[in-house]
Amino acid sequence: MPVIECDVGTARNRLEDAGVAVESGNTDHERWRASHAGATAVAYDDKVVIQGGTPQRLEALLRESSGRAYAYFDGGSRGNPGPAGIGWLLVSSNGIVAEGSDTIGRATNNQAEYEALIAALKAARDYGYDELHIRGDSELIVKQVRGEYNTNNPELREKRVTVHELLSAFDEWTLEHVPREVNDRADELANEAMDQA
Repeated sequence: MPVIECDVGTARNRLEDAGVAVESGNTDHERWRASHAGATAVAYDDKVVIQGGTPQRLEALLRESSGRAYAYFDGGSRGNPGPAGIGWLLVSSNGIVAEGSDTIGRATNNQAEYEALIAALKAARDYGYDELHIRGDSELIVKQVRGEYNTNNPELREKRVTVHELLSAFDEWTLEHVPREVNDRADELANEAMDQA
C-alpha cells in the first residue's frame, strides 16, 4: 500500500488535471478520495494513501515527475522445464519503488526470464517512467533483446516482440547483463515464487 507524503491540495490538482474525478472524504480525517485504474487514493493532512491491487497508475499521477528508474529482473524454473517463478524490482533515486514475484506455471528458465522482464517493463510503464535502465543476469535474454543473438525458438521470439513493444513506451532505455550478485534481490523474489509453485 503506497503512501505518498505530499501537499494534498497539489496532489488533488494533479489528479483533476489528469481527468480523475475527486470526491469528498468519507470521514472527518479524510480530505478527499479518488478512484482510478483499479485503485483508490485517500488524502489525509500531509499524505495520500493508495489502496487496491493495482496502485501503479494512480501513484504515477501523484508523483512529481516520471524521471528515471532501474529495473532488475530474474526468472527460473525447477527442472527446466518445470514449476517456474519470476521476480523483479524498480529502483529510483529514492530507493526501491516496487517489487514483485509470481508463479507462472510450467516453463523453461528462458521463458521465465522473459516473463520477468515483461513484468518489470509493465510496472515501469505503469509508474510512468520515461527513462529506464534494465539489468538482468541472463546473458541470452539480454543479447536476444538487444539483437546480438538470434531468437530461433518461436515462443521466445514472440516474447521478444512483446518486450520491444513495451520498450517503445520509454523515451530512453538501456539493457545490461549483470552478474547474479548484482541481481540478488530479483533472484530472491524469483526463488520465493518457485518455492510456492
